[in-house]
Amino acid sequence: MVFGRDRVEYKTPDQVRLMRRAGLVVADTLAAVRSAARPGVTTADLDAVAAKAIDDAGAAPSFLGYHGFTGVICTSVNDEVIHGIPGSRVLAAGDLVSIDCGAIVEGWHGDSALSFVLGPDGALDHTLPDDDLVAAGADLADVALVRTTETAMWAGIATLASAKRLNAVGAAVETAVEMAGEFNGIDYGIVEDYVGHGIGSAMHQPPDVHNYKTAGSGPRLRSGMCLAIEPMITRGESETRVLEDDWTVVTVDGSRAAHWEHSTAIMEDGIIVLTAVDGGAERLGVFGVQPVSLD
Repeated sequence: MVFGRDRVEYKTPDQVRLMRRAGLVVADTLAAVRSAARPGVTTADLDAVAAKAIDDAGAAPSFLGYHGFTGVICTSVNDEVIHGIPGSRVLAAGDLVSIDCGAIVEGWHGDSALSFVLGPDGALDHTLPDDDLVAAGADLADVALVRTTETAMWAGIATLASAKRLNAVGAAVETAVEMAGEFNGIDYGIVEDYVGHGIGSAMHQPPDVHNYKTAGSGPRLRSGMCLAIEPMITRGESETRVLEDDWTVVTVDGSRAAHWEHSTAIMEDGIIVLTAVDGGAERLGVFGVQPVSLD
């Protein structure tokens, strides 16, 4: 592990392998939480599922106790963008749910998030045909938001494979959101108050990873960088506010929001998505990128 003059932590291959282990714990935990989500379940119930999954894997939660946060995961519903605290809220069919999860293995962190629309029998697969989703009671505008946010995240991640400077990620995310908005006939909002980040021996590290175009080119991308790419997109305006619990971030206009995130490592010969089971192979392949192996 080496720190550059910009305080970016550059990981060795062995350290990235430990982060991959943490990332796979996060992936498995998110899958378990998504599977457990259904109408009538509370966000605290989902938190308990996450706690057990992380403990069973021999890992530790990144979020619990972080600046006093009381959950193992963040559970954000409908107009809640991020940092929702698990509790007594009962989920209902039609809710748009975002789950953010972090785990630690031997001092190294993984961090990932996903969003889904809740159907009468559980989380809906947003890759299904629209007719099937409508039959399950989904609002297609919510489904489009989930798809748009996920696609924008992957566009940003894929950019890491060829870009020289970090701000190319934000430009790729914004372009993807704009294109989806034109296709869907929706003027999406890109949240600017919160951004992605470096990750490694701490959950949040330099550099900030913007989800929008910014002036300048940003830090140079180098092997050993590990970055969490996490766009937060709304169906309305981009402005947010924090509730009285000092954690939950909601949209000012009440519009619904989606949040997707993956932790990604830049290696000498390419990139790998540490929190994706397949390393990002399926979704990066759309962009002509093949993730590297850590073997």
